[in-house]
Amino acid sequence: MTETVEIARKRLIMRSMRRGIKEMDLILSDFASRALRGYDADQLALYEALLDESDLDIYHWVSGQSGAPDRFAPLVSEISAGATGLTRPHAT
Repeated sequence: MTETVEIARKRLIMRSMRRGIKEMDLILSDFASRALRGYDADQLALYEALLDESDLDIYHWVSGQSGAPDRFAPLVSEISAGATGLTRPHAT
C-alpha cells in the first residue's frame, strides 16, 4: 500500500515532535506544523531524509554552529529562519 502525501505529512509532523533532544522537539515540531502543509511529495522526502540525521547535527546546522550539507542547506535555512528564540535570542 502506498502512503498518501497527507498521511506522510501527519507522520512527519509526529516524527518532528518526538526527537531525541528537547530543543529539536521544539524547533522541528514548530517548523513541521507551519511548513509541511505546503510541501509536495519530493519536499516531504527531503524533510524525512533530514529527520534521519542525528539531532545534534541538525541542531548545529540550524543554529549556525556548522554548515549543513548542500542537499539540506535550503531546508535548514528555512527551519532556522523560524527558530529565532529557540537557537539564539530574539533580535531587539
